[in-house]
Amino acid sequence: MRKASFVIAGLFSAAALGLAGCDVQKTQSGNVDVPKYDVSKTKEGDVTLPKYDVTAPKVDVTTTEKQVTLPDVDINAKKETITVPKVEVTPADKVAESKK
Repeated sequence: MRKASFVIAGLFSAAALGLAGCDVQKTQSGNVDVPKYDVSKTKEGDVTLPKYDVTAPKVDVTTTEKQVTLPDVDINAKKETITVPKVEVTPADKVAESKK
């Protein structure tokens, strides 16, 4: 049960870092010409949405063994080896550089 909790916590951490680490570059400007209406339409509308290139960071989630202190049933603490998540995030600008 503890192992699953650590893995889930690691995945949520990786997802949060992944969303915050995006590198966004605007590739095209946008504009909106809203049609003017009186009783009849006097101008046609023109909408151009901006375009963006998004480079997401590279996220590697693995496990590693760590020594931690856990309480014993007798309230005596003992060291035990458990598997904990290991998250490595490569920033988006470094990912883009490696693709060049």
